Amino acid sequence: MKWSSWRRKQTYRIVTKKELVPKIKLFEVEAPDIAAKAQAGQFLIVINGKEGERVPLTICGYDRAKGTVSFVFHEVGKTTKTLGLLNEGECIDNVTGPLGNPSEVKNFGKVLCVGGSVMIAPLLLQVKAMKDAGNVVTTILGARTKEFIMMEDEAKSMSDSVYIATDDGSMGYQGLDFLKELLTNEKFDRCVVMGPVILMKDVSEITKPYDIPTIVTTTPIMIDGMGMCGVCRVTVDGKMQFGCVDGPEFDGHKVDFDGLILRQRTMLPEERLSSVLWEIRGGCKCGGSKA
Repeated sequence: MKWSSWRRKQTYRIVTKKELVPKIKLFEVEAPDIAAKAQAGQFLIVINGKEGERVPLTICGYDRAKGTVSFVFHEVGKTTKTLGLLNEGECIDNVTGPLGNPSEVKNFGKVLCVGGSVMIAPLLLQVKAMKDAGNVVTTILGARTKEFIMMEDEAKSMSDSVYIATDDGSMGYQGLDFLKELLTNEKFDRCVVMGPVILMKDVSEITKPYDIPTIVTTTPIMIDGMGMCGVCRVTVDGKMQFGCVDGPEFDGHKVDFDGLILRQRTMLPEERLSSVLWEIRGGCKCGGSKA
């Protein structure tokens, strides 16, 4: 069978679409081959449109029996905005995965899981895995304001205890200062952090004096997601690593977060311009560069 004919037969139909909070959506798509192998901590490369951008999105759920895999995304640029226009029953052009190394899941003892913004959803997949492995799990959900705190009920159903933190103090604790008191009063054997780079940096700095092994999920700029392009470089313990094949998880106490932040900002002007032009042209479901 020719490649073109085989590819046309692949369908990644959206079976569930949910808006978790404003501009953050969850898709569950049919992808039986991916669902059969997916594990917590891995990611997908999603392409919408024949000339669409390759977008890395962390897996937040899978159902091997149904043959589906789930991911969330934040509508911030042209590509994610066009993706968000798709509806249940429609198909995404291509979904590749699972990619990256799965999380290390075992009975560590007491595990602290910290998630922020769009990464709360994939964090909860790890929370479930850690709980199923016999750990006592404390979960912290963080966001800018209470409007963006999501999946609180799901977190409570999976965790032994749940804390909420917002930047402005509109819900739960204001900021992460309370974490120092928590770590003083309780001994944790492992910490897992998924969220904006600044959140992972701050949590890693807080846990370091307490000597708590802290694992972060890096989200560098990616292209192929398979270790060939080298775009997703991350400096860990003074050595260059590829986020896609060496990670995406690394020791948070050894990641050069400042360098990672600079690399993430490399294409910001182009991304903003692309988004503005897309909106000026009226927007459409095509993710291609000519949209």
